Amino acid sequence: MDISPKLAIVTGGASGIGLATTRAFVKAGIKTIIIGRNQDKLQLATDELGELCVYKIYDLTNIAGIPDLVSELVREHGVPDILVNNAGINMKKSFIEVTDQDFQDIIQINLMSVFSLSREVVKRMLEKGQGSIVNISSMAAQYGIPQVIAYTAAKSAIEGVTRAMATELSPGGIRVNCVAPGFIATEMSAAALEDDPGRKNKVLSRTPMGKLGDPDDVAAAILYLASDAAKFVTGVVLRVDGGNAIGF
Repeated sequence: MDISPKLAIVTGGASGIGLATTRAFVKAGIKTIIIGRNQDKLQLATDELGELCVYKIYDLTNIAGIPDLVSELVREHGVPDILVNNAGINMKKSFIEVTDQDFQDIIQINLMSVFSLSREVVKRMLEKGQGSIVNISSMAAQYGIPQVIAYTAAKSAIEGVTRAMATELSPGGIRVNCVAPGFIATEMSAAALEDDPGRKNKVLSRTPMGKLGDPDDVAAAILYLASDAAKFVTGVVLRVDGGNAIGF
């Protein structure tokens, strides 16, 4: 899997699946820019991973500032070869209790920022004639999960825009794919499952492998789709779920 030397951007790259992805990229020799809001976590990640990992503090809910963000990153580091749209938030709340603002907040970070950041990065990738974008979906887009209506809406849209982007951008040398993690042992999943034993038991009982996944499992799939090993792969949604989607 010869993918170096290359430059990647990973949003939400200082924790969970994003951090695992950053580790995998750095191990493969890819210089990786991680974007996030928590300076302490960003600094810890760069301290751990060394000179191939650099960070940029940015709140991706600030959609209007994304064009300037990308311009700054390109000036400092060059045109990225890889973009991983990983940053996201969830909210577990009864459907009738979700406010308009709640819904908008989830859409803003999980969908709008993905669109805006991708658009600005693609402008540069098209000039270069190549690039790989990996979006992150969720099993919430595969079937109905209660109490996550806004998250489900955002992740379902991510799968749709992945296919639309792939169709439009592939002639320009840009591949666009998506990874749909199942239930992975991260802080986000812990918050959703640990206080709800019934939901956790249901998750494990319908997962043929009988356990939660590891962030490294998802990172390996992202690395594959980002790499030249997947040079004839575009527009796919790759489930990394231990068989959860086909479990009985």
